[in-house]
Amino acid sequence: MFERPEFLILFPALLVLGFVWKRLHLFQPLRLAILAVLTLLLANPRITKQQKALDFWVLLDRSESTEDLVDQSLPEWTELLEDSKPTRKDRLRYIDYAAEVIEQEQNDRAVYTGSRKLTRTGLAIQNALALAESDRPSRVLVFSDGFATESLASATAKLKAQGVPLDYRLVRDETADDYSISRFTIPSRAQTGEPFVIGITVRGAEDREIPLKIYRNDALLSDTRVTLINGVAKTEFTDRLAQTGSYQYRAEIVPAAAEPAIEDAHPGNNSTDRWIQITGGPRVLLVTKYNPDPLEKVLANQSYSLEVVRDSSKLRVGQLAGAKAVIFNNVPAFEIPGDFLDAIPFYVEEQGGGFLMAGGKQSFGSGGYYQSAIDDLLPISMELKNEHRKLAVAMAVVIDRSGSMSMTVNGGGKPITKMQLANNGTAEAIKLLGAMDEIAILAVDSEPHNIVKLTQIGNKKNDLMGKARRMQSQGGGIYVYRGLKAAWDQLKKSKVGTKHIILFSDAADSEEPGDYKNLLKEMDAAGATVSVIGLGSKTDPDARLLEDIAKLGNGRMFFTDRPLSIPKLFAQETVTIARSAFLTDPIKTQPTGRGAEIFQRQVNWLPAVDGYNLSYARPDATTSLVAQDEYLAPLVAHARRGLGRTMAISFPLGGEFSQRTRDWDGYGNFLQSVGNWIAGDAIPPGLGMRNRLEGTTLTLDLLYDLDEWTERFSQSPPTIKMLDGYGGGEPYEVTWKRLAPGHFTLTRELEEGSVVRGSIQAGRHALPFGPLAVGSSTEWTFDADRLAELRAASAATGGRELIDLSKAWLRPPASYATDLRIPLIVIALLLMLLDALISRMGWTLPQFALPQGKVVKTREVTQASTTPTSESASAKPTSRPLPDETSSSTGAPPPTSPTGRTSRFDRAKRRK
Repeated sequence: MFERPEFLILFPALLVLGFVWKRLHLFQPLRLAILAVLTLLLANPRITKQQKALDFWVLLDRSESTEDLVDQSLPEWTELLEDSKPTRKDRLRYIDYAAEVIEQEQNDRAVYTGSRKLTRTGLAIQNALALAESDRPSRVLVFSDGFATESLASATAKLKAQGVPLDYRLVRDETADDYSISRFTIPSRAQTGEPFVIGITVRGAEDREIPLKIYRNDALLSDTRVTLINGVAKTEFTDRLAQTGSYQYRAEIVPAAAEPAIEDAHPGNNSTDRWIQITGGPRVLLVTKYNPDPLEKVLANQSYSLEVVRDSSKLRVGQLAGAKAVIFNNVPAFEIPGDFLDAIPFYVEEQGGGFLMAGGKQSFGSGGYYQSAIDDLLPISMELKNEHRKLAVAMAVVIDRSGSMSMTVNGGGKPITKMQLANNGTAEAIKLLGAMDEIAILAVDSEPHNIVKLTQIGNKKNDLMGKARRMQSQGGGIYVYRGLKAAWDQLKKSKVGTKHIILFSDAADSEEPGDYKNLLKEMDAAGATVSVIGLGSKTDPDARLLEDIAKLGNGRMFFTDRPLSIPKLFAQETVTIARSAFLTDPIKTQPTGRGAEIFQRQVNWLPAVDGYNLSYARPDATTSLVAQDEYLAPLVAHARRGLGRTMAISFPLGGEFSQRTRDWDGYGNFLQSVGNWIAGDAIPPGLGMRNRLEGTTLTLDLLYDLDEWTERFSQSPPTIKMLDGYGGGEPYEVTWKRLAPGHFTLTRELEEGSVVRGSIQAGRHALPFGPLAVGSSTEWTFDADRLAELRAASAATGGRELIDLSKAWLRPPASYATDLRIPLIVIALLLMLLDALISRMGWTLPQFALPQGKVVKTREVTQASTTPTSESASAKPTSRPLPDETSSSTGAPPPTSPTGRTSRFDRAKRRK
């Protein structure tokens, strides 16, 4: 075949030209061959060859919904495919896939070890195409139920481009008694106050009423029933939200509630969830325990939408979405959910948010924020120096050493037991105590065991820390009452004024509470306090007991289901009790004159404050106001962190110890300036971002004005930073592509049940998004559109639904083509060089002559080695002498070639 056959007409055209213009000598054999080769080269000939060998790719769906079915039938399928293989050159290759893709080694049917939570058929097809050899035809056969959890569009395009047909064999569970939420639709984004529609489709084996519940942020929104007709029920709900942020909606059916005897084959598809982001104007999130908070009125007078949260235990990470700034006004760390605290660093540093902490007895170190997730964000350091401590503390640590503490967790790449983490936490607590403090350590199972009896630390800190790290789990449960009683028996003998107990216990295995209420009443009367660190969550069986102990003990309650956070919790609690300080005496203030970045005009600072949290400015902080006392501690300090801003105001802005502050004439202007600064700059015009989540596929688009941003992006291209989960991990940068002028895009596959947050960064500006969550039952959705997409992809690539495996080895109609341009170029160059050599050397070859308009083949004449005789010369055709030809001194005519031309070689000899 010729890709450019129109160039073939050049050959007869050139022949006509040679006939008309005979001096071109185009009818010489070599020149005719050169013309023919060049004409073929321009026409671009290709030879299509049919490859006799075939690579047959078998993709096995190993997801949860098909795992058992594939395992049961795979030996039979393999035998049929092997027996029907036409030739030995054909190859059969297997790929297992679910959430990950793993190619099977030859003759190795190893158990699939990847995650089975997703069905990533598109990824499996693209892996097979990447491994396929370009010089061998391929065919793909998918064994699956057809319900992929991702789009097949990209894989279909690559199959068509490579000419690979896609066959499929549906693997179905014959069980018919299944009820599921097959579709849950909700817009990814809406405006504040804008109504939106939630669409739910329920499918089932029989027509009946099914209970349906809808939750918003785990709060029941609707409890109703839907009626299945022909196995399908569709219903819609409307909702509207007045506050910006991200909200989680969850739909759940309970078939057994309709009829206890009902059978449901796949309970995993009875629940699914989606997130929606509510956007609006700039918003400030104020977390406070004051009612009313003095900041409310000041912030409400500005252009911000104010969201006030007084129950900090109900904070959600989604509330950070759309917030320009977050303010903690005298709220303790132990009341704030760990996920929310962990989310703040990414919110500030990568999403460009602002964070402010105001002072009070439950703020900074006194509130337990030392070594918390936001410790490094603040412009001040909360650890109190030993020389500034006024009071000693007697502390007892009661450690659970029951059997559950011997379990291992991943500790930064290597296994570590929960007991070791508790030991490290105890050692960290000892490290933070001073020489004048006292410590007792008790390990408790069914009895308390003294690891360290109450002793003053003095210069024995290293020895005491070593003993704490050598505790071991001994089995059994933890008898809470006996542990607390033994610790109090030691503490009440101490003459130190501050007495405190830290109880560390498993929230699912805390036994024998005994008469703990009277014991705690006795401790409270003596001024002692008890805080509890519970390993687990509030839903564990013994969580309520531990919460009651912390409440009656006037202490703090920490729950954690992440064992690696245990040492930090010990450190936070120790600093709260032993090293934090809130000074309650009035202190004069001293401006530093360094607040120009925040305060655009001269500030008439308040002359004194009623009390403040003692802390120390970090080296990179800017301090605007300090205390006029021996510490010269920062009262107002700020710093930049990544793209965001943080500020610490160490004196109370409300409640007790705030009277002088609230009477200050510049109080309102001060807070307005602070609010404007921590909220940051507005996003400049010409930038827009949109995101959408379809199944497990996240798509991000950045749209920008070419006139405003082209030059800026040429110097500093926009980047994407993302974080898996709510917080606590390391952000990572994701590569995206420029789809068109003014448009960047990114497509990324997410894990089932995962949560992602991110930010598009353009210079110093950030466009945040998330949290976005993939539904927890994606694998069991069974969306009929996915099955239709698989059938369409097969038809588009020339594939089929393969029922009879003995007919699997059907070779693709298309085969590979060989490009002939390179060999033709080589042949043309060789012919040209040969023609030039013959002309240079004066050699002769057969040719086609055209005397009197007729083509006559001349006889071949060899060149004589001597001067030709007159007879031979007269027998040769004569030629017109060239201008530079001369006769020899003998007057003999120069030898001529059969064409009548004298060769340069002979002319040179005659000149000699």
